[in-house]
Amino acid sequence: MTDVLTRVWRPVRSLLPARADFTAMRRDPRRDLLAGLTVAIVALPLALGFGVSSGLGAQAGLATAVVAGALAAFFGGSNLQVSGPTGAMTVVLVPIVAEYGAGGVLAVGFLAGLMLIALALARAGSYMRYVPAPVVEGFTLGIAAVIGLQQIPDALGVPKPEGDRVVVVAWRAVADFAAAPNWTAVILSLSVAAVMLAGARLKPGIPFSIVAVILATLAVKALDLDATPIGDLPSGLPAPSLGFLDTSALSSLLAPAVAVAALAALESLLSATVADGMTVGQQHDPDRELFGQGIANLAAPLFGGVPATAAIARTAVNVRTGAGSRLAAITHAAILAVIVFAAAPLVEEIPLAALAGVLLATAVRMVEVGSIRAMTRATRSDALVFVLTAAATLALDLVYAVIIGLVVAGALALRAVAKQARMDTVNVVDELPAHSAEEHALLAEHIVAYRLDGPLFFAAAHRFLLELSEVSDVRVVILRMSRVTTLDATGALVLKDAVQKLNRRGIVVLASGIRPGQRKALDSVGALDLLRHEGREYATTPDAIRGARRLLHGAGILPPEPVDVRS
Repeated sequence: MTDVLTRVWRPVRSLLPARADFTAMRRDPRRDLLAGLTVAIVALPLALGFGVSSGLGAQAGLATAVVAGALAAFFGGSNLQVSGPTGAMTVVLVPIVAEYGAGGVLAVGFLAGLMLIALALARAGSYMRYVPAPVVEGFTLGIAAVIGLQQIPDALGVPKPEGDRVVVVAWRAVADFAAAPNWTAVILSLSVAAVMLAGARLKPGIPFSIVAVILATLAVKALDLDATPIGDLPSGLPAPSLGFLDTSALSSLLAPAVAVAALAALESLLSATVADGMTVGQQHDPDRELFGQGIANLAAPLFGGVPATAAIARTAVNVRTGAGSRLAAITHAAILAVIVFAAAPLVEEIPLAALAGVLLATAVRMVEVGSIRAMTRATRSDALVFVLTAAATLALDLVYAVIIGLVVAGALALRAVAKQARMDTVNVVDELPAHSAEEHALLAEHIVAYRLDGPLFFAAAHRFLLELSEVSDVRVVILRMSRVTTLDATGALVLKDAVQKLNRRGIVVLASGIRPGQRKALDSVGALDLLRHEGREYATTPDAIRGARRLLHGAGILPPEPVDVRS
């Protein structure tokens, strides 16, 4: 029993915080505390805005930033990661809110947390490196477009129209605005966005988002402008509760939970990779990061929070302001908690149009012109995957977009690999001198050898079958297999079919240089038995040529070999 418990506990223990994490937090606490304060100032309007955009309200965004932000920082695999509500997750949540309501979103987040923990225990974090750059960049561009379109109703000061397709909702909001314009909201949102974008260029270290929101709120109060505020916020976090879990509805929520878990894993591991690239000596643990995000998403719904993930923008601010340990991200969550308890009445007065301006600027800043140019200029395949992923993100949803991008990128990669496979005709008689010029000519006339180079798998195999089937006017075909790099069941089956077709035409097939790794695939389809028939498999090409000569001698095509009288 003890051994079983030890085997179960060992993988879990490797995902928990280690002594080195706490040592790093004591190294330079002052710098981490200042970084956490800066990130909290940046995160406040974003948490409010993403909470509103998700459909659960500003309080849900704040609860997520506090609870998930603290737990993901403590249990996660990166010293620099900052987690909370994000625009990408909001994009996924909007249709879930429309179909299942607020309780459904909380249940989806809880289930996604369990799935993320399961992924961590399965050591799935390392697979992030297989996601191609065009998929990631197209995904990011699509998210930026969706976030921007989601802000159109609040930026125009109109009620959010019905619908779960962001393009349709934005278009209806524009039509409603045209019927009854609200220029106050437009001016507020555009002013906040302009201040943020201009300030980021002039003074990148200053959190202009909170400055712009404060100025917009003061302007609304001073000028008595007609602008819709956030509304009532609770002065604190609600008591934890599992009341949102309806066991009868869990089966219908599994598919949305898979989408949320997949997005949380993708965005968190991408953000951690970006954070590592911005520093020297930092390296995240992908499995621990999935575990930390799982714990965070288990806890956030208990306090009314939406599903969370790592936030690339807030993580970048954390790194740039000098954070060196996870103490900075924990501090950011603690400061937001203080704001929830002490400053809720002030936060309630922030206009929704101002938050829409913050998110519009965030969407604009997510678009990296250099990355778009690089993806579209790299190769046609990269450009196609990039554009297709971005379009699918906008037209469908984020998880489908990533799946489509991965499938297309994989298909194009297989096509490129398959093109590397070759079957070249080689001159066999040069490798084994003939006894006479006449025999040399006869060998050249009746034996053909093919050198197979590269992968012989499903994407390339049928081309080989076509080429081999067209062989004519020879008696022996030698297949040189030593340079075949990959052989799957399809390749082995195609090879068997080619051998059988040639045999039926009276052409003998010999093989040389079959590697041990190829034998399993050949044996599974019966191709190895064909090649072993009557000793038609040889270790080297010269051995195969000698075997071909013996066959031609036996058929009377070559003159009988001289008999050694001494024997």
